[in-house]
Amino acid sequence: MPRTSAPRTESWRSPGTALWVLVASGTLTVMAGAVLGPVVNRIGTSLGVSQSRAGLVVTTHGLFIVLTSPLAGGLIDRYGPRRPYVLGLALYGIAGAAGLIVETFPALLVSRAALGVAVAFVYTSITVLIYNLYEGERKDRAMGLRGSANSLGAAVWPLVGGALGTLSWHGPFAVYLLALPLGLLALLTVPEPAIEPGDTGDGGIRGAVRVVRRTPLLPLVYGLYFLANLLLYAIVVYYPGLLSTFDVTSSLAISLYLSALGTAGGVSAYYYDRIKRRFDFRQLTLVALALWTVGFAVATTAASRAVAALPVVLFGLGQGLVFPTVLLWIEELVPAGRQGQFSSYVATFGYVGQFLAPVLFGPVAGEFGLRVVFGVAAAGVAVALVGVAVALVGVGGRLAMSG
Repeated sequence: MPRTSAPRTESWRSPGTALWVLVASGTLTVMAGAVLGPVVNRIGTSLGVSQSRAGLVVTTHGLFIVLTSPLAGGLIDRYGPRRPYVLGLALYGIAGAAGLIVETFPALLVSRAALGVAVAFVYTSITVLIYNLYEGERKDRAMGLRGSANSLGAAVWPLVGGALGTLSWHGPFAVYLLALPLGLLALLTVPEPAIEPGDTGDGGIRGAVRVVRRTPLLPLVYGLYFLANLLLYAIVVYYPGLLSTFDVTSSLAISLYLSALGTAGGVSAYYYDRIKRRFDFRQLTLVALALWTVGFAVATTAASRAVAALPVVLFGLGQGLVFPTVLLWIEELVPAGRQGQFSSYVATFGYVGQFLAPVLFGPVAGEFGLRVVFGVAAAGVAVALVGVAVALVGVGGRLAMSG
């Protein structure tokens, strides 16, 4: 039955107290794969599988996030975000930490699939909780802090995984246990928001299609997040090869460049609420695309280690703007009772973008070289920049005329 919850009033369950729990647990969705990157090769060797099969350890959970996010969104709309959030954290801790004890590759993949289900529920629940626990600039601030924590987590978690991996390939799996005390804190501090009744009927595919037809900006917003993740993983996969042309080959040195991306994203997301006072969603989208265009263009011509740092910083700055913009824009565009459903599609588009990066850019790298990969990315983003500008002007004009 649909929820009819009332807002919690206890001071220890205030939105202010809950914010830091939400932000901390939000980093777990990034950590899910990032913490294992440094030990993938050791996992393959220890379990007797090829390196390509060992890579499934860091991709299987992404597949299950794509598959289960819409289900998670529908259940959150029906029953509220708090219970799925707490239960998702519990499943995350158990499934993630299973790698501490499993000794077979199939069992490890099963645990990674369960982890993906958990991430789908945690990711979407956090989004809907922020939508409904905060208003105005406080909501911008909360979503910016979430984006900042995610970006910084992407920089820090691989370093943690690498350090624990020096002890054993099982070591990084211990980090997943952090979800269990966070789940307890969430149970104690995060209130169930009183969500106003909205359009909860027909929450299936037909209903979603009708909403998209009424809201032509929605595909553009999802496409923006898809593009952000596609380009992010183009950097993750191919930038180390580009750095090797400058004799940057050690894993530590490469991680510093990639950490610069996360740090830059953390900075722009941290100040998102202040930036949002000056720019609307459309302008922030164009700024991010412009930063990416310049960054990838520089990557095609970079001739030194110092210059090679600029593209990742520019991309990170844009990414830090895109994450909160997409999630807040979705809330503005969709019916109140369908926030879970439509925010869940953000995760779906994001992880599909990550998966497709090597599929789309791999043939370019193999045939023409790494610099051409980033040249193609620069050209593609430049086309997107012009297209989005035209589309936003067109949609804005139609909306103005209809108003």
